[in-house]
Amino acid sequence: MSDPTSVIDDLREESEGLDRLVAGLDAPQWGWQTPAAGWTVAHQIGHLVWTDRSALLAVTDTDGFRALVEKALAAPHTFVDEGADEYARLAPPELLARWREGRAALEKALRSGPPGARFPWYGPPMSAASMATARLMETWAHGLDVADTFGVTRPPTDRLRHVAWLGVRTRDFAYGVHGLTPPADPFRVELVAPGGGLWTYGPEDAPQRVTGPALDFCLLVTQRAHRTGLALTADGPDADRWLDIAQAFAGPPGDGRRPKGDTAR
Repeated sequence: MSDPTSVIDDLREESEGLDRLVAGLDAPQWGWQTPAAGWTVAHQIGHLVWTDRSALLAVTDTDGFRALVEKALAAPHTFVDEGADEYARLAPPELLARWREGRAALEKALRSGPPGARFPWYGPPMSAASMATARLMETWAHGLDVADTFGVTRPPTDRLRHVAWLGVRTRDFAYGVHGLTPPADPFRVELVAPGGGLWTYGPEDAPQRVTGPALDFCLLVTQRAHRTGLALTADGPDADRWLDIAQAFAGPPGDGRRPKGDTAR
C-alpha cells in the first residue's frame, strides 16, 4: 500500500456517504443516543473531528501531535471520550462544518506528503496509506453507529478491503494491548468480499486460520458486533483467542459490544 491514492479516494467516498446521512438531521436528532454507550450522534461525528485533527497534526505538526500524545498518556482511559465530548458540545451546523473542513485539510496533507514518509501515531508510526486506512476504518465504524441509530442500512462495499487489511495487520497489536504475547507464526485469513470474491491474507498453508464474511470480520475488529453473532470460524487455539480480542483501532482495549439480546449493564 505504498501509493495512498486509492485509499484516500475511498476515504473521501466513505466520508461523503456518512455526510449525506447526517447533513439533513434536525437539532434534536444530533442528540439521539447511539449504540455506543453514552455517545450521541454528535459525539460520533465529534470523535471523527477530533481524530482527523489528530491525524492532521501527526502529518503536519510533530510537536503539536506530541502534545496530544502526552495528554492521552495522562488520561489513557478517558481522552477519547473527552475529545468526542469537546466537539459534541458545538451547535450541529458548526460541528458539521468543522468535520468537513478537517477532513478536507487532512486529505490534502495526505496527498501531498513526501513519498515514503511515516507519521507518528498513538500506536506504531504510519505511512500516508496506513493513516488514510485508519481514518476510513473509523469513519466506517462510527458511521455504522449513526446508521443504526436511525435504522438505516448501509450496504457493505469493497471499501471494506481496507478495514479488513487493517484488522489483519493489527493482530499483534491486539495481543499486546491485552498484555499477551503474540503468536510467532502468521495466520491464514480468508474472507468473502461483499461482491462475492475472496480476500486472502497470510500463508496458504498456515495451520491456524480465520474464515468468514468480510463484513463480519470488519464488524469484529472494529468491535461493532459481538463474536457470537458473527459467521466467523477460527481453526486453532491462537486464532480462536484472536477473535476474542481483535482490535483494529489504537488505544487501550475496547469494551466491545454485548451479544444481541444481552441487556446487562
